[in-house]
Amino acid sequence: MDVLVRIKRLVLRGAVRFTDKARDEMDLDGLTAEEVLESVINAPAILKTLRSTSPLRRYAGERLYVIKGRTYDGTVIYTKGAIHREAGSETFYIFISSKLAAEDGRG
Repeated sequence: MDVLVRIKRLVLRGAVRFTDKARDEMDLDGLTAEEVLESVINAPAILKTLRSTSPLRRYAGERLYVIKGRTYDGTVIYTKGAIHREAGSETFYIFISSKLAAEDGRG
């Protein structure tokens, strides 16, 4: 199954979590959780996939997905997150970063 489809289904189920960093970025940009989720649902593709190098990550080399999408009002939002598994099944998508996309188009 396509990764973006998996992420969108987790979002639709409400199976998401936001890190403190993501919440702080949202607060700075005046974004609501609903706007962030809306942008993921409307995203046409995953912008890029990264391997985490942070020692704070749950798993070494964890895949992080960078998504840029628009809200229904046209606001472009950049998110970065990971799919987490518990007891062998996907349980939620965690937002590590959620902020307004830069006007230069790089996120």
